[in-house]
Amino acid sequence: MHISEKLAQAERMGQPIFSFEFFPPKTAQGVQNLYDRMDRMHGLGPAFIDVTWGAGGRLSDLTCEMVKVAQSVYGLETCMHLTCTDMERSKVDWALKEAYRAGCTNILALRGDPPREKEKWVATQGGFMYARDLVRYIREQYGDHFSIGVAGYPEGCDDQDDPDLLIEHLKEKVDAGGNFIVTQMFYDVDIFLDWVRKCRERGITVPIVPGIMPIHTYAAFLRRANWSKCRIPPEWIKALEPVKNDDAAVREIGKDLVAEMCQKILDAGIYSLHFYTMNLAGATRMVLEELNLIPPEGTPTKQPLPWRQSLGLNRRDENVRPIFWRNHHKSYVMRTQDWDEFPNGRWGDSRSPAFGELDAYGIGLKGTNEQNIQLWGRPQTVRDVARLFERYLDQDLESLPWSESPITAELDIIKSDLQNLNRRGLLTINSQPAVAGVRSTDTVHGWGPRNGYVYQKAYLELFVPPTLIDELIRRIERDPDLTYYAVNKGGQLRTNAANDGPNAVTWGVFSGKEIIQPTIVETISFLAWKDEAYRLGVDWARCYEADSPSRHLIERMMESWFLVNIVDNDFHRSHDIFRLFDQLEVVELDEEGYAKSQVDGVAKSRPAINGVSNGTKEINGTPNGHHEMNGDGNTNGHHVVNGINGSGP
Repeated sequence: MHISEKLAQAERMGQPIFSFEFFPPKTAQGVQNLYDRMDRMHGLGPAFIDVTWGAGGRLSDLTCEMVKVAQSVYGLETCMHLTCTDMERSKVDWALKEAYRAGCTNILALRGDPPREKEKWVATQGGFMYARDLVRYIREQYGDHFSIGVAGYPEGCDDQDDPDLLIEHLKEKVDAGGNFIVTQMFYDVDIFLDWVRKCRERGITVPIVPGIMPIHTYAAFLRRANWSKCRIPPEWIKALEPVKNDDAAVREIGKDLVAEMCQKILDAGIYSLHFYTMNLAGATRMVLEELNLIPPEGTPTKQPLPWRQSLGLNRRDENVRPIFWRNHHKSYVMRTQDWDEFPNGRWGDSRSPAFGELDAYGIGLKGTNEQNIQLWGRPQTVRDVARLFERYLDQDLESLPWSESPITAELDIIKSDLQNLNRRGLLTINSQPAVAGVRSTDTVHGWGPRNGYVYQKAYLELFVPPTLIDELIRRIERDPDLTYYAVNKGGQLRTNAANDGPNAVTWGVFSGKEIIQPTIVETISFLAWKDEAYRLGVDWARCYEADSPSRHLIERMMESWFLVNIVDNDFHRSHDIFRLFDQLEVVELDEEGYAKSQVDGVAKSRPAINGVSNGTKEINGTPNGHHEMNGDGNTNGHHVVNGINGSGP
């Protein structure tokens, strides 16, 4: 969605919105840390973010990469800065093409600062002299695809201190095709509001977004104000000077000062605030909380689907995904980024290409070996591993290899059941309770438009040792409402699913719309996820030294245990799925020699059999999980299915 449309909508409704600016970090670890922060700040509900342009080869590449990740992975409407500095026309063309491919529809066109080695700004040969020329060029090349923002300077800029002359330049940029204005930072709200009045009198009618710089430390506050040549109200200095050496006190007082300024802006009828975060979250969050613009921490953000949508190219209408990547949405986006079409309405309306390889960026275990060992310790037994899962459910651990984010309130109703399973060594990695028609506005389970009802089937995914898999499957097959898939690392697949088509496990009913089925269970996807799930376990094992007990333990579990998912197709039942495990327990919970005994045990386990045995369909897979299925599948992972077959609501 164009930022100019978001701004106009906020003004029509009188509903404040806010946005964040980020810049490309200089190190690889800084980039990953920023992605994690962007992911967390998504929960604050920004209308959009922007990413500054990094002049030069690596940093300009990184800007484009950050825009792509923000759009595709984190579902953040992103505006890419683009400057004239050191930019030949060919570089501008490349940058615009990259933004287009990323699904980005917003550009902030700037002249930019002169390179450090030059005192004055000089246009690059074959480039653009002024921002208005860049705006005009973008509009000529891409029409209305991009909403184009331009910069406004209420108190002048580096090489021009006459605000009235700059308003004339601003009018030229808007007339060239600018859709909205983002201002330089300021602290004197009266100067800003007077400048807005002058802009309107000059005939500039596009939305104006004030740039807000939160206060982090006193020294940084003064340095940034001096750099931007903005006036600091004397009362601000009077309030901050006495506590200038106490960073926490500076942030607290600064929060009050900046929030008061923002409230005056909102009261004046300007309903958007753009925060220069400096890649930090704390000071910005404090201001937003003071303004009551974000929900209390822990409150779910209302969303159109039960999973975070991607805004990548051709993905804005995507509304169906497999449930398996529920806790690893980034890797799902990365593994499907090369698809030409994405499921809309039903899974499998068209033949989709195979899932991407596991060595792509963003797939696999996050963090360094040292960080992961510090987080998860050095487990010696299955019970040690199980305790990590228990701690995660108790919110004493922020993540597990198979779950990148903390658990949500949705699991409260089944948390004790999950704890009980993990206590017995059955390691749960994904689950959801049954929901039998709650309002779409429900704060825990709700999603989608208002005045609708949402439903979901109980779902459980876990690792099960080979010693228990046969008994578990016998129990599942006694209940005709249960369907399952069980697979080991080598590709031995067992299932009682009637066909290879998708089974909807989440759906919604809304006025004037077809039933939406956004989350499914399906064979090909499960086998693709299987490869990734075992890869995550192996990555974890390799955090430890080659001859360490922890490495042997986790590797052997990954080599021999089954990954199982179970769906209770009676959506009125949340707990029956857990009764399957009554009296089942991993016998070797406390065996420190378990790793070796499991290797011996695997050699004796029965081989996979083609066809049906005791009502259980078994399929010999290959190491990459691709397989033939009744003539409907094929070895490259392509599949054709005609909608949801007998498994929807």
